[in-house]
Amino acid sequence: MNQKLTNKAVYITTTEPDSGKSIISLGLMQLLLGKAAKVGYFRPIIDDLAPGEIDNHINTVISYFNLDLKFEDAYAFKRSEVIRKKNENKDDEIIGTIIEKFKTIEERFDFVLVEGSSFVGEGSIIEFDINVLIAKNLGVPAIILASGKGKTTEELISNLHMAYDSFKDKGVEVLSIIANKIELKNQESIISELKKDLPYNINVNAIPNNPKLSNPSIKEIVDALDADVLFGEAHINNQAGNFSVGAMQLRNYLTHLKENALIITPGDRADIILGGLQANLSDNYPSISGIVLTGGLTPEEPIIKLIEGLSEIVPIISAPRGTYSVTNQIGEIKSQIYAENTEKILTSINDFEKHVNVDDLVERLITFETKSVTPRMFQYNLLKQAKSNKKHIVLPEGLDERVLRATKQLVDLDAVEITLLGDKKLIEEKLVNLDLALDLNLVNIINPIESPLFESYSETLYELRKHKNVNLAMAQDLMEDVSYFGTMMVHKGDADGMVSGAVHTTQHTIRPALQFIKTKPETSIVSSVFFMCLEDRVSVYGDCAINPNPTAEQLSEIAISSAKTSIAFGIDPKVAMLSYSSGTSGVGEDVEKVRAATELIKTKSPELKVEGPIQYDAAVDMNVGKTKLPDSEVAGQANVFIFPDLNTGNNTYKAVQRETKALAIGPIIQGLNKPVNDLSRGCTTEDIFNTVIVTVIQAQDF
Repeated sequence: MNQKLTNKAVYITTTEPDSGKSIISLGLMQLLLGKAAKVGYFRPIIDDLAPGEIDNHINTVISYFNLDLKFEDAYAFKRSEVIRKKNENKDDEIIGTIIEKFKTIEERFDFVLVEGSSFVGEGSIIEFDINVLIAKNLGVPAIILASGKGKTTEELISNLHMAYDSFKDKGVEVLSIIANKIELKNQESIISELKKDLPYNINVNAIPNNPKLSNPSIKEIVDALDADVLFGEAHINNQAGNFSVGAMQLRNYLTHLKENALIITPGDRADIILGGLQANLSDNYPSISGIVLTGGLTPEEPIIKLIEGLSEIVPIISAPRGTYSVTNQIGEIKSQIYAENTEKILTSINDFEKHVNVDDLVERLITFETKSVTPRMFQYNLLKQAKSNKKHIVLPEGLDERVLRATKQLVDLDAVEITLLGDKKLIEEKLVNLDLALDLNLVNIINPIESPLFESYSETLYELRKHKNVNLAMAQDLMEDVSYFGTMMVHKGDADGMVSGAVHTTQHTIRPALQFIKTKPETSIVSSVFFMCLEDRVSVYGDCAINPNPTAEQLSEIAISSAKTSIAFGIDPKVAMLSYSSGTSGVGEDVEKVRAATELIKTKSPELKVEGPIQYDAAVDMNVGKTKLPDSEVAGQANVFIFPDLNTGNNTYKAVQRETKALAIGPIIQGLNKPVNDLSRGCTTEDIFNTVIVTVIQAQDF
């Protein structure tokens, strides 16, 4: 297979601790490196670490596969940090940081393997939901893993089906379901039962339990027991097999030895120690993986001399506790795969390749396409796009607290060049009163009436409006108004865009733009859209701010402009022309207007996916859509909604915003020759921030 990977990432997650995620991560990494030149690795959340310690999962993958990735870049949060931020209701900050770090890795690599959290310690109860949320916001498909250890077949299958349903309900595509640590005899029946209630295209696998992976290494035993290594440190990664206590006489104990046996015996039992080492050299007995000496006892000097000649490949360690306690501690060790233990890594990769349908899994990976953009990903992409080509935006309402706070955020992120209109002294006083550390050296401040541009701007306005009986004195009076001055900055190219309306009406903000910036040649109407950032998707609503009762012709232009705006912001438009009926079922003047507008769109822009008239429920609900309009490519999956009039649009966007707590970015004005955007007088700092970012992106197209 020489397929090229087009999907960028996959998310490996589990339903519980100790499920064996490392088998999948290692096996999949080996597989991916055969399909893509550069594969990255990312863990959104890792366990808390002691000072100087690094995450074992990350270290193992980076070290073994020699990835060009620093440890600190390969994760976003430690577990305690996530718990603290959730307790502080900072879920958005958690997701935002994870997206940012993931995107940084994604840009560097052809493909990224993302490994979910490990369900250990405080906060593990909520981890499954967090993993679903992360996968959704990263827009990547998932591989779900569950362990069959300690479960009946029915429990295991139920566990995996519930996990699958949870991911699908949140809009996360599931590529593969894997049952791990099962009994080999149940492999075929488990796969068969899992497939019964899953879609045919889900990659279903079952991996039998491998004792080589569950048994600890001598190194892990040393760490768990706080033991000292007396001999054979070069072989400390030996894999322990069956362990037994050497308490009986040697002749009887030798009969209990099994392959890779771990001998546990008091440190003064020289007969057991020497007998075990001799057995390891003998062809008549199994090999020994190691010897654990208990009670803090060590052999006497003559015995040590004998051992030195026999223990080249058998590590011998000394534990401070008694035999019973040591034996129990070893039995409780949950073995991990770590970088130095190449035997376990190779075993994991081999088991993955042997028991997972890798060709089918690769096919699912390369054909996956994300179907939606989450609000957090949308906002991240907006900021990234804005920063890629910085523009100059003028904010006329320079004394407003919200404008100043948004300006600080924008300046701190180095996303845009800002000009504030207003008296510099008053702005400085306002910043002191607000205790806001905005560095005015990083901001342009212009007082219109004191600006050297004032006269030339007034003369330009006079020339542009004298046919409307505006004389120079009137033009000078108008130019004292910050909306006119800011708009003229955009018109003259002294700024790339303007955002206003925090303290001014929509009419006050837009009128100057209509007077001399004017509409694009191909557009006869200025309209607006809102980006509605719902829980799991971003929708576009238009027109909800400007046109009270558009004609069919105007509706068609609003729809085409809204589709173009959607494309500019990374949304593939599926346009729903909303009405009170769907298809041919309704009659009346209002529905006929929408029907006529839809036909005009199909004539003007035949490449657009559009449906109308259509009701909102048929536009967003797949079941309703298929019932009412079974042949539609928009019904049930619309993302651009065109309302028939301002009354409907404005009330709908506000109702959705308030009832669902959605973030509404806008109104975004479309159709002008240069970008000027309006704010609601009830806007927040976040609203201003987002609108400025959107305006920057609009300005990049001029």
